[in-house]
Amino acid sequence: MAYDVLFRVEAEGAYASDALHVELGSGVRTDDAALATELTLGVLRWRGLLDFLLERALKKPVARLDLPVAIALRMGLYQIRFLERIPARAAVNESVELVKRARKVSAASLVNAVLRRAAAEADPPPEKFLPAGISTAARLGIVHSHPTWLIERWLARFGEPQVISLLQANNQTPRLSCSLHAKRRDEILDGLRESGLQVEPGHLLKAAFAVHGGSPTRTEAFHRGDISIQDEASQTIPLLLDVQPGDRVLDLCAAPGGKAPTLARNAGKNGLLVAADRQAHRIRAMREGFKRLDLREVRLVELDASKTLPFGIHFNRVLVDAPCSGTGTLSRHPEIRWRLKPEQLGELHDLQVRLLERALNQLAPGGRLVYSTCSLEPEENQDVVAEALGKFPELRRVTASEASPAISAHLAPGVDPGDLFDEAGQFRTVPGVYQTDGFFAAILERK
Repeated sequence: MAYDVLFRVEAEGAYASDALHVELGSGVRTDDAALATELTLGVLRWRGLLDFLLERALKKPVARLDLPVAIALRMGLYQIRFLERIPARAAVNESVELVKRARKVSAASLVNAVLRRAAAEADPPPEKFLPAGISTAARLGIVHSHPTWLIERWLARFGEPQVISLLQANNQTPRLSCSLHAKRRDEILDGLRESGLQVEPGHLLKAAFAVHGGSPTRTEAFHRGDISIQDEASQTIPLLLDVQPGDRVLDLCAAPGGKAPTLARNAGKNGLLVAADRQAHRIRAMREGFKRLDLREVRLVELDASKTLPFGIHFNRVLVDAPCSGTGTLSRHPEIRWRLKPEQLGELHDLQVRLLERALNQLAPGGRLVYSTCSLEPEENQDVVAEALGKFPELRRVTASEASPAISAHLAPGVDPGDLFDEAGQFRTVPGVYQTDGFFAAILERK
């Protein structure tokens, strides 16, 4: 299962989480699903280091191998290096069988020889094999399995200690955080425990919780719409809008729909929530998700938000959760680190500016807009906001002291809202601090 998912990720550009969801249906045993997930995401997180170690024996880049052979080698070495319960002999044999299954029988002896050498070198740390005179960024890139160009950017902004902390967080299995949609908290959590899950309190939000030991999507609470899987920083973003009963709310880039439930419930029956997205299949998926959550009053609209919007009304609350590079989610979506190219940041910036400008044209006087991303990159965050502020002189940026009351009552014990905002009043989370994804949000108001 892990091999098939990894092949789809590499050959088709699929996202691992989506491909795993399809592969790991209800008929798959929990322990098998856990191992397939560990193998898939582990190989993607550590691909850079795995390729570096493999190339010591190959004497050529892994990228020049046939894809089935490269995947089998990475899977075998990942098990040898990172998984204690699988004997090296079994990992080697299984990788050989994978290339045979992929009709690459001629590569079986190569896979066997390379992995046997790798098993013999499994004890020394990878630092032992680094070439002399290697740069700091290249060294960190190999040891922590990230592209060098991305680390160079982060070193320039954060410094080495913070970058190492970020890289380590990106290589950890993320918490499986959940949002709660019903008021029967204790009853719901008890039911999750009875189903075999272990439940932990949220680190950022007091209403949030995390589970491990299984999938919450297989529980009655999930099917009843009582809970959803959602990172805690992502849960915080819609709270920043401070939606009040009766508000007209626009969720402009709504898919996959995780922030809409909070917006809809806060607007209430007398309010209006329009959830828009560009792709029809994502609209259909949101519609099914909203049925599970019993959100029947949300108006779903298919549109291209980079163009003039078709609405004849203004909204007093607007959320622009913009499509972005996702560099704040590299633990959850490790394939992004290998796909993203530096030039894409500029392309994303241009799109994000257009989206924000279109949204601001729909914002009513006195209304509030939240622009957010799950990116750590300035081109996608503060630079987008600064460009928009330059074109809309009637806008102002909401300060941290003004923004914090909207979320203070929701924060977990011990979390200081002041720690979540920078000097410009912008909301930020960094992977590793509260075990959340990295999010950015700026709050703008029309005077």
